[in-house]
Amino acid sequence: MSTERANGSEPKNGTVDDVARFARRAGQLAGWAARTGFDLTRKLPGVDTAERGFRTVERQLLTELRRRLDEVDDPYHAALTAASAMNRARLDGQPVEATVTLVPARDNHAEPLRAAMAELLNHSIGFGRERAREYLYAIILRQLTPDEARILSALSDGSPFPSVDVAERTGIGGTGRIVLRNASTVGKTAGVSLTDQVPGYLTRLIGLGLVDLDEEVPSLETQYEILLTDETVREAEQLVKRAKFIRRTVHVSRLGARFWQACDPSLG
Repeated sequence: MSTERANGSEPKNGTVDDVARFARRAGQLAGWAARTGFDLTRKLPGVDTAERGFRTVERQLLTELRRRLDEVDDPYHAALTAASAMNRARLDGQPVEATVTLVPARDNHAEPLRAAMAELLNHSIGFGRERAREYLYAIILRQLTPDEARILSALSDGSPFPSVDVAERTGIGGTGRIVLRNASTVGKTAGVSLTDQVPGYLTRLIGLGLVDLDEEVPSLETQYEILLTDETVREAEQLVKRAKFIRRTVHVSRLGARFWQACDPSLG
């Protein structure tokens, strides 16, 4: 429904455990903020100072989490490292041994892209279902930004949030070019830092398969009206002569729910 308005090898257990521990700590902070409406208490005395401290700790944890995740097997990273090693010599003149078996090109230089694919294929031979799922989740987790983690936390209980696309209305009442996709109130609810990037965040989460789009939910009418006053939506509206708003909802997908269950810090 729409409304219109004119105008490599198995990772060491220690590394995996460290990743899980830091993921729980970082996620715990993000989940707590999203669920307790941390942003709604900012007017209380002393909360500004507390929030700054919270943000600092959160950034430190997420930075450390990224470092730990970088230690998890990454075929392309391993291949690049090995390729670099093969093309330089030690100080004593002896060649540096590669950490993975690379695919040599005709000029005897390593081809890291082919080597990375070989690593993935090698992994697929020995992976069981649980290890394959863990690997998939680790790769997804590495792609998320802190704001996207907050959004996923807010969606994790299965509740739908309103979303709208802003399109140009054609002369016969149809839909022309779309100038904004996936604007939603979920960003403010989750307490993201970059509210103007929420449409992009949701587009990425949908692309990763963690979030689904669905039909408009009439019971969210008030939230839709609030969303239409959002600055990002209003700016997009100015890009067309006559705007058409396509209403939908966003909610966690089946994959997203399973991914969150595996990563949920409150269950650790």
